[in-house]
Amino acid sequence: MSRTPSVFLVGPMGAGKSTIGRLLSAELKLEFVDSDKVIEERCGANIPWIFDMEGETGFREREEQVIDELTQSGGIVLATGGGAVMREANRRHLSARGTVVYLCTSVEQQLARTAKDKNRPLLQTENPETVLRELFARRDPLYREVADIIIYTDKRNPRWVVQELKSQIKAE
Repeated sequence: MSRTPSVFLVGPMGAGKSTIGRLLSAELKLEFVDSDKVIEERCGANIPWIFDMEGETGFREREEQVIDELTQSGGIVLATGGGAVMREANRRHLSARGTVVYLCTSVEQQLARTAKDKNRPLLQTENPETVLRELFARRDPLYREVADIIIYTDKRNPRWVVQELKSQIKAE
């Protein structure tokens, strides 16, 4: 018996992974899961607190365990954290266990979407734009490496993105 295929969303913070993930899961009639929310629920703490107490390395270890577990279940739409692709094990699990969609967006769009969000520890700095540009330079090649589908979300309605994704996923 084959399992229902899963869809894994990767991309930078502010690309729309959670918003598009919820809409896509409803369209595909699959469960929506946000790996960051799972980590927060299991820890009983928010991500900034985990970063403060365990550092980014501690957070990434938790994230790797959660992604390994979640990608083994079939029939989900998974929104990953922006840095999930930094670990080779995560890239391997995502690539092997479902359809990976890279939601690509510009740094300008990220700044607009994350400007007031205090739940993003890497942006709690005097110059979030510099941080986002550095993260993009490091992570964009990794997002592209794992992606089966790349879709640009800048100035696009989330419902349009979902319809486009549905047609591309069915074509695979």
